[in-house]
Amino acid sequence: MSHAVKVLQLFKTLHRTRQQVFKNDARALEARIKINEEFKNNKNETSPEKIEELMKIGSDVELLLRTSVIQGIHTGHNTLKLVPRKDLLIENVPYCDTPTQKQ
Repeated sequence: MSHAVKVLQLFKTLHRTRQQVFKNDARALEARIKINEEFKNNKNETSPEKIEELMKIGSDVELLLRTSVIQGIHTGHNTLKLVPRKDLLIENVPYCDTPTQKQ
């Protein structure tokens, strides 16, 4: 697959992730400006190594947003309500005070 196709896929993926992660947050959704700006600043890059490096950074950012960002809504003075996405919720394993012996 050519670099142009991979770059376009990353661009679209970043925007989709931005829309999911920052849903209903107009100010945070303005991250689209930064995404567009970064891609525009590097659109004339021709070095395959530099393109791969930039794509790795973009992929890492997308993964970080998708797996680590939780929205918080101000509900009062010094109070936040966390709104985790369903894909961030994982099965909670109870803590055990008595560890088992490995054999």
